[in-house]
Amino acid sequence: MSLVKPRLSFWQIWMMNFGFFGIQYSFGLQQGSMSPIYSYLGADPQKLAFLWMAGPVTGLIVQPIIGAMSDKTWTRWGRRTPYFFVGALVASIGLLLMPFSSAVWMAASLLWILDASNNVAQEPFRAFISDRLDKSQHSLGFLMQSAFTGLGQTLAYLTPSILLYLGLFKGRMSNNIPNITMAAFLIGAVASIGSVLVSIKTTPELKPSPEELEIIRKNKTGVFDAFKEIFLAFGSMPKAMWQLSIMMFFQWYAMFCYWQYNSLSVAKTIFHTTDPKSETFVTANLWANQCNAFYNAITFVSSFFLVRIALKYGAKKVHMACLLLVGISLFFYPSIENKYLLFLPMFGLGVAWASMMSMPYVMVAGSIPAVRTGVYLGIFNMFIVVPMLIETATLEGLYNTVLAKNPENVIRLSGILLLCAAVATTFVQYKKPAPDQPFVKVSVGH
Repeated sequence: MSLVKPRLSFWQIWMMNFGFFGIQYSFGLQQGSMSPIYSYLGADPQKLAFLWMAGPVTGLIVQPIIGAMSDKTWTRWGRRTPYFFVGALVASIGLLLMPFSSAVWMAASLLWILDASNNVAQEPFRAFISDRLDKSQHSLGFLMQSAFTGLGQTLAYLTPSILLYLGLFKGRMSNNIPNITMAAFLIGAVASIGSVLVSIKTTPELKPSPEELEIIRKNKTGVFDAFKEIFLAFGSMPKAMWQLSIMMFFQWYAMFCYWQYNSLSVAKTIFHTTDPKSETFVTANLWANQCNAFYNAITFVSSFFLVRIALKYGAKKVHMACLLLVGISLFFYPSIENKYLLFLPMFGLGVAWASMMSMPYVMVAGSIPAVRTGVYLGIFNMFIVVPMLIETATLEGLYNTVLAKNPENVIRLSGILLLCAAVATTFVQYKKPAPDQPFVKVSVGH
């Protein structure tokens, strides 16, 4: 028998998710800076998909394993806390070292470490929502994580431009990476571990019931045991998860394409340059980051509105509408010639990004058993990284043929795939979850 979960106030849920801010600041730095960093170090644009392989591979391996292990963990520090603390700490070290990369292989190696540690931190944070909140508050909990995704990535994208505006860190390092990039990664290192410590301090985990503790004690938490748990979970995976996997394929293949080629597309269409050693290319990258910052700011704001809309119409309808909006937005994005008009499609991307970071999790969280929350959310995140791996394996061939070696066409492909994701969402069978129990208000603290 599970213990009754007390309902939390808005600000209590805000603080418990604050650690997501640092994790997403780190991801924002990767999304906005890794392709330019590779370019500064002399990487071939055709190889970008391969160089970004660290994210999907580490996500595929790490998230389900960490999810399964954390389900069977209870220590004096909690169930999920040890994992997202260690993950954030190692991620901070990776962020400190990244801008000092002297070659493509070094940057790629650090990206593997950074992505693995971010995945170690992120998956338990997802499971923390189901552990800590009543089902009726899942929408608010996941949308709060979506809001911090928007806030963290907004600041990550804007940091170089802000530093440049303030006249700080001008020039380039000896490895040709701009000093403002170095400074942004150092700030990210502090944000990564600092925000997680805030959540740990303000929101203690709920101790499992005696029955759940007995199950935890009887089950081992090694990697081999985690693989066994993942295999068993696959065999009894809820129908809704299988249905969502099709939508997730189109959605995440598209987003990986966008992150890899957005800077190159903006440089070519707006600033008319393909030379990574030119100052114009740096300016183009800063502008692309400002566009990305804008869509993440929209994510932060729209997350709070999506809470009410999702409660009224359901997560499925909200997500389908958001995917239609962003699909149309990105398809026409490369056709824009005025740099200020780029913010219009970024509005659609911002609203959709808020939905992507919350609505699929709302749909799946209500259909999985509490005892396997971590492993099932880890498996669900495999539906993110498998499309990215497929993109890594296929995009270079498409880029050299169908897409005519043109980054603009990669962005258009993203728009088409997101429209396909909207269609796939219509086939998901999902019901809004009922509350676990009547309203009980408590304070949060150690």
